[in-house]
Amino acid sequence: MNNKEFINELAARTGYDQKDTQKLVNNIITAMGDAFVADACVVVPNFGVFETKKKMERVIVNPTTGQRMLVPPKLVLNFKPNQVWKEEVKGGIDNG
Repeated sequence: MNNKEFINELAARTGYDQKDTQKLVNNIITAMGDAFVADACVVVPNFGVFETKKKMERVIVNPTTGQRMLVPPKLVLNFKPNQVWKEEVKGGIDNG
């Protein structure tokens, strides 16, 4: 589903027009981004939790040259889905 399809579906479900729905989605994404920058987690009820995690520094080896390199620590975005959604996806879609 691309952005246009998502906005159309969301607008149809909420009863808002597409322009207002697009503004709402943009505001939600901006607010989530601000929370990630502030190192806060974002909990979306009945969906899951978005959080930033710090990956520790590590040593990697180039398989071609055998050269060892130090990869510095970094922050990564992590998503933990709600258990209900995990089970839903795990079970697959029944088209029959």
